[in-house]
Amino acid sequence: MSLFEDDRYRYRETCFVLFSCRSLPDVRSIVASLAGLGDRYRLSKPETTPDGTFDSLTIRCPYDRSAMDITLVADDDIAEQVEAWNEEFRQFTLSDVDRAKLERLADFDCRFDIFHFEQIAASGDSADDDGDAETFDPGALLVVLQQLARLTGGIGVDPQSATLL
Repeated sequence: MSLFEDDRYRYRETCFVLFSCRSLPDVRSIVASLAGLGDRYRLSKPETTPDGTFDSLTIRCPYDRSAMDITLVADDDIAEQVEAWNEEFRQFTLSDVDRAKLERLADFDCRFDIFHFEQIAASGDSADDDGDAETFDPGALLVVLQQLARLTGGIGVDPQSATLL
């Protein structure tokens, strides 16, 4: 079940990992890589396409009060999105490394969409008011982005902050 359908979570942002479809790992490798992040990351059973290719997976990070839905996309819209990012990101001062990453995006034809969610405090829960209570931490998203980028040889993209990982 998607977290979009779960009232305990509020959508925050979407980030991406772009890579070559030739580098798409099998489902077992994706699960093993993400499970290797530790017990703070609770993975759901992955959904697959009829031919056994990875389709989606949900990760919950209760300690960080966050969760992610990860889906695989492989279509013509990727090239259009890369072109839009090229125009948008070039408005910022990019390092040479980031410029090279931005140019590499044009070579990719697959991506993971990572929908990031914040766990909402239950009614009567003082988590938002109590400084000692657990709070939402976006760090889990960055860890997952980096892990998927390493696994695929791809590049993580946070369009909200114009960051390439």
